[in-house]
Amino acid sequence: MSHLLCGLAANPALPPELVDRLVARAVSATAADPDDDIAADLAYALSERTDLTPAQVLALSAHDEYAALRLARGGLLTAADVDPVARPRLALVLLDERAGPAEWARLLAAHPDGEVRWTLASAPGLPLDVAQSLAADPDIDVVAELALWTDAPEVAARLAVHPHAEVRRKAASNEATPPAALAALITGEGLAPAESCRVCDREEVPFTHDPLCTLPDWGLFGDEACAGGHESTVRDMLHTAAENRATPPGAAALLAGHPSMRIRRALAERADLPASLYARLAEDSHPAVRQAVVANPAIDEPLIRALAAADDDRDIDRSALARHPRVPLDVLAHLARTVRIRPEPLPRIEAASPEELAELAASPHAAVRMLAARRRDLPAEVRDALAADPDAAVLKTIAPHPGITEDRLRAMVARHGVRVLVKVASNPDASAALLADLARHDPPVRRAFREIASHPNATVQALLPCLAVEETRARAAGHPALPPSVLVGLLTGEDHAAAEAAAANPALPRPVMEELIAPRA
Repeated sequence: MSHLLCGLAANPALPPELVDRLVARAVSATAADPDDDIAADLAYALSERTDLTPAQVLALSAHDEYAALRLARGGLLTAADVDPVARPRLALVLLDERAGPAEWARLLAAHPDGEVRWTLASAPGLPLDVAQSLAADPDIDVVAELALWTDAPEVAARLAVHPHAEVRRKAASNEATPPAALAALITGEGLAPAESCRVCDREEVPFTHDPLCTLPDWGLFGDEACAGGHESTVRDMLHTAAENRATPPGAAALLAGHPSMRIRRALAERADLPASLYARLAEDSHPAVRQAVVANPAIDEPLIRALAAADDDRDIDRSALARHPRVPLDVLAHLARTVRIRPEPLPRIEAASPEELAELAASPHAAVRMLAARRRDLPAEVRDALAADPDAAVLKTIAPHPGITEDRLRAMVARHGVRVLVKVASNPDASAALLADLARHDPPVRRAFREIASHPNATVQALLPCLAVEETRARAAGHPALPPSVLVGLLTGEDHAAAEAAAANPALPRPVMEELIAPRA
């Protein structure tokens, strides 16, 4: 029964008075047993609604902490409704949403619970005096968290020279840290050596943590080490500095010869380095670094062409070049014929001119014609030519394009059957009659049922076959085209997911909603 109530709680057509009855039911059940999981599930489901009245919000938040947190995130619970002393977690959520007063931050910065101060340290827009107070916190985890998240450059700069290496590491990741401070973390110029790290806080040095250690509650990650110079923390600090977009390119480039593959890969992912450095990293000994160069949108055309021609490098996936926004069209056509390209929009194809699209669509190679077929705003003549293509792979790519006539869609299925049926079913203009025929196709195509079950044009004739399949029953149960008699039958079925979806269906009649809410004898 709980799954039906949760479904009702999500029903957008649930009348306000029935929402009120559901809230009252959740509140009374929670008051009777605070550990009642069913009541907690119902309260949480209700907290996802956006049409709750202020009274309903207060009732839910007073009796269920998780619902209260969600309501605060959603903006329905305001600062006027929260006592920061009694409910600091709620106050922290509102501060994180910039919906709490500065006085709360000052209050919680002195909270005796370190976890509260640690959470506060990541809140945006903290008053400067609060940030400075947290920067002097006795708990180094609180200070490190502030170093990671503070948006005050003066505080971030102070923490970048903190004597604890872990705080410096977090500051190296923060884009609010001034560029000069980030550069100093790489070069060490004007920077005193760190005095401690997470490793030497816990262990006598020299110490290296077993990389394969799986013991719980150790407090250290695998491969963390300190021989007096806080080696693993310094390495990780350089890595985060290399990743940080605020780090000056000149300082970051100094790390190009670093022995850590992770640092070199982070450099290869940056978009602001000289072309010569990308060319150097493209010849790195580690394939992960070379692959990062391949996927970098900042590399220039000569390097793109060189990488596309590197057929002998089997360790990298050159299909990433197809997603490069400046890949030359002839290189993209070459890649289409030689590597597998994922079925997703390609920036170069999205930017192609009508003339370029027509040229691609006229290619003798099906893989190249498929490139043009990826666009969803093709000129009508190009679209129709591709919709009549003899190759099934081209038809699968073009089939979801809006504007294709029903006759052309049916012709695709007649020629290639199950090979194109799923994509035809996903066409936004597929008619109710076509969807019904696709749902009854022999042999049935189960993957097509997913498209049909959520298609806005589907009618009960198309949805009934979807309800007969376990994988798509719940999806179809939520379709508003289902008649009440079918929905009521689903409510009493053994498939709880489908029953919950039926309860959430806006087509569910009000008398049925009332019956579900009515207390059981």
